[in-house]
Amino acid sequence: MVEERDESYGHVLKYTGIFGGVQGLNILIGLVRNKFVAILLGPGGMGLASLLMSVQNFAAQFTNLGISFGAVPRLSELYDERSDERLLHFIQVVRLWSLIAAALGVLFCVISSSFADTLTFTWGNHTLHYAVLGVSVAMLAITGGETAILKATRRLGPLAKLQIITALLSLFISVPLYYFLFHSGVMPVIVLTALVTMLSTIYYSYRCYPLHLKFNRSLLGEGFGMIRLGLAFVLAAVASSGSEMVIRSFLNVEGGLGDVGLFNVGYLITMTYAGMVFSAMESDYFPRLSAVNQDVEATNKTVNRQMEVSLLLLSPMLAALIMLLPVLIPLLFSDEFLPVIGMAQVAVLAMYFKVMTLPVAYITLARSFSLSFLLLETTYYIVFVVMVVFGYRYYGILGTGLAIVVAHVFDFLMINGYAYWRYQYRGTSKLMLYAFLQTLFGISVYVVSLLLEGWLYWTIEAALVFVSAAYSMSILRQKTHLWESLVKRFLFLRKRA
Repeated sequence: MVEERDESYGHVLKYTGIFGGVQGLNILIGLVRNKFVAILLGPGGMGLASLLMSVQNFAAQFTNLGISFGAVPRLSELYDERSDERLLHFIQVVRLWSLIAAALGVLFCVISSSFADTLTFTWGNHTLHYAVLGVSVAMLAITGGETAILKATRRLGPLAKLQIITALLSLFISVPLYYFLFHSGVMPVIVLTALVTMLSTIYYSYRCYPLHLKFNRSLLGEGFGMIRLGLAFVLAAVASSGSEMVIRSFLNVEGGLGDVGLFNVGYLITMTYAGMVFSAMESDYFPRLSAVNQDVEATNKTVNRQMEVSLLLLSPMLAALIMLLPVLIPLLFSDEFLPVIGMAQVAVLAMYFKVMTLPVAYITLARSFSLSFLLLETTYYIVFVVMVVFGYRYYGILGTGLAIVVAHVFDFLMINGYAYWRYQYRGTSKLMLYAFLQTLFGISVYVVSLLLEGWLYWTIEAALVFVSAAYSMSILRQKTHLWESLVKRFLFLRKRA
């Protein structure tokens, strides 16, 4: 039996909260880990760790063949058909291609290790470090395939547990190793974290679907459709990881590992905080949007509702983040990271534009226009890199925060302009009003942070955050309770009549 789609504001708010809650817990664990790492390693050590992690992510996304995304539709279709034999067969296809992706990851890291060392460091020889990253990249490839199996077969409970378990294990692994090994612990932490993530994932996956591997040409051929589907997303992810790697390499060469560490903290705390709301996009919003992707009116309705709820939920959080960063940075990291406060505060403003961009960007994905998606994403990342380079050279670390805002404004104009022309997307007047007022509140909080100090700073900032939160709550209460109760009452009276 096919379930009726729930497109109400209450549904959007409910599932944004559920997925955001899990993400929020992961962020909290990550912040605790970063606090210990910041104390033990300092900005230079965090810069080294983030640099190696960005290279690992780039290699993983470049070689994983998009299996974690491309395998889900076919597996999900077979699961819904209750075709156990065909499902188990295609799981073998996914696992075979995951092993191929793992081998490609190792080969890529070994071959490119010398070039990566030349590109990212001006001191020492780190070729062996980049070669060893191939081990963690291979394990991430296997993890991606097993995660796709769990997603497609609706094992959402184990997936939620896995996120929490791997975050906790990462904390328990990294702190002792950094304490005893200092900077020498960076590589063991990266490899062991990938290992425990893979082992935890295959533990759940193999219990549901035991491992039965075999190799033949027909299995390879059956995976080509899956690989083609994921290719555009792989290339977009490569553009993302590549831009991060280029930026961190540039900052390392121009300013040193200390500036890399500062930028990483500012970028991390801004992007991951907003990710609590954005985490619902792929799991709940994207399937709903895909179901109505050929209906312009329904698409506009779905996009606008998601954007309204996300904007109203996130805006008070962003205003509060700007206000609290002078306390959060030394609390979560250390006093050595105080210079990043100005950069992080201005970078938060970029999230007001991101929340008005991401739901619209999914229209291209819902219509399977993978090439258009790739071109739009690549254009954004090119602008992002150029703006960061320009901002850092003229304004230092603060300039990188300004660059993030400019890049997101550009992305907002590009994505919304393209959707207006190509898909006839139209935002409602109410949405525009919500966006204008909440962005105005955010800018006001930032301006106050520049001009005032002491009790006057905290009083006015708190008042602005309160107004933003009260405005959002009043709108959400109207939409999720009053609106739904009226509809239910109307249906009840109609049924009686």
